[in-house]
Amino acid sequence: MTAGQVWRFDEFVLDTARYELRRGDEVVKVEPQVFDVMTQLVSNHDRFVSKEELFDTVWGGRFVGEAALTSRIKAARRALGDDGESQRFIRTVRGRGYQFVGAIVAEAAAAPPVAETVPPPRQHIAFCRAADGVRLAYAVAGDGPPLVRAANWMTHLGYDIESPVWRHWVRDLAAEHTFIRYDERGCGLSDWDAADFSFEAWVSDLESVVDALGLERFPLLGVSQGSAVAVAYAARHPEQVTKLILCSGYAKGRLARAVSDEEERAAALDLDLARVGWGRDDPAFRQVFAAQFQPDGTRADWDAFDQLQRRTTSPDNAVRFLAEFGRIDVSEMAREVACPTLIMHSRDDHRQPMRNGEELAALIPNSRLVALASNNHLLTESEPAWQTFREELTEFLAG
Repeated sequence: MTAGQVWRFDEFVLDTARYELRRGDEVVKVEPQVFDVMTQLVSNHDRFVSKEELFDTVWGGRFVGEAALTSRIKAARRALGDDGESQRFIRTVRGRGYQFVGAIVAEAAAAPPVAETVPPPRQHIAFCRAADGVRLAYAVAGDGPPLVRAANWMTHLGYDIESPVWRHWVRDLAAEHTFIRYDERGCGLSDWDAADFSFEAWVSDLESVVDALGLERFPLLGVSQGSAVAVAYAARHPEQVTKLILCSGYAKGRLARAVSDEEERAAALDLDLARVGWGRDDPAFRQVFAAQFQPDGTRADWDAFDQLQRRTTSPDNAVRFLAEFGRIDVSEMAREVACPTLIMHSRDDHRQPMRNGEELAALIPNSRLVALASNNHLLTESEPAWQTFREELTEFLAG
């Protein structure tokens, strides 16, 4: 990307220093990879940019399908009021690449204000024992009313406060709450060598952490597969859970909902990828997961996600996790949830489609569904959907 540059064309301004596309005085919201594709085309407007060059500069040469590039081009055209027929700004060079054809005026950008570096929150890490003796690590950060997050995999209490994958979750949620989270068995600082990897054990582990902290009544947050654990806990402990927040969740895992051989093969592919590639130095296999969890993440996001995968669990445990995720089914327990529930789900989630969030909303009686403008399964810090998530959560808990 060209640093510190402003490109003006028609009524638009592409400001790479501020990472903004503006139309007049209005900021046009675009996803990070769409912005990066647009910047590559605009900054090289004197020539066509090949598909291979776009893959190298935007995705760092990582394995992504051509459909990913096509969707970003469509989104860029849509943001500019362009389309594939008129090609007023972005011309397709058939079979080769794309070229920006708008009339451009370039100028140096004013340096954006220096953002204050927010230090990671202070946290206290402690340990307790699960019902079967497995050691569980939990962390408490921030002040204010409690907010408990049910564990989901690929967390590490010591690393999450600095990892780009999770640090904004910890920082922002601990800013207004006593934020309580824990590493599930087989992951992070909790015992990796656990005989029982069942869903029932995960729900029991949440019970153990709550008991260790002496919590009586609290809102409960579930993210990804942690949503199913949160649903089960809320159904079984209505006297404790005041409100339930679910993000990127699902009631049924891939195997539990599979109705065809093709769907079963797709579910089994995750296991094969973990068996073959989780422990390798070559990140190619793990990047398949990064592309599903954060398809609109930057290259730095993908690198951070790869580091997170390697640091949080072993290859054998990754396979065990994925196998159990596929068998999850809390559809009946979801009907028993009595507390108010806020369900947030990315509209174009590549890992868990939006229909899974809609299913949860249909099953849980007193629930509200918010569709987030994102493709990511795990929201990144820089995307507008993260701000929406924060605002919705704050309003829901205060209401």
